[in-house]
Amino acid sequence: DVQLQASGGGLVQTGGSLSLSCAASGFTFDDYSLGWFRQASGKEREGISCYSSSDGIIYYSDRMKGRFTLSSDKAKNTVYLQMKSLKPEDTAVYHCAALPLYGSVCPTLSMSTENVRLQGQGTQVTVSS
Repeated sequence: DVQLQASGGGLVQTGGSLSLSCAASGFTFDDYSLGWFRQASGKEREGISCYSSSDGIIYYSDRMKGRFTLSSDKAKNTVYLQMKSLKPEDTAVYHCAALPLYGSVCPTLSMSTENVRLQGQGTQVTVSS
């Protein structure tokens, strides 16, 4: 099976930290770029970060840059998202996604349903005030 499985969400207080994991199975980093997006209740998807597998560049949303860090472990076929200084507005379901290996989707974090090739089920992050 080709799938992504995100985990690590939970409830945290404002200013706290969480680390999310996304394990890929059935494909490798050579096939896709890998990114994270989130969707808060009643809101549009928001791209967070993307690891461009073709050249190793990591892109971040300006809103999350400095607080969120994407890392990858090719041997484990896993990407991580470390989040710090969390705010209530970070509350959302966080998804990892497989994106086209080339082109503008990864650099522009354009993780619409049309652009996402595969996404995980998502993990809930709730930041209490």
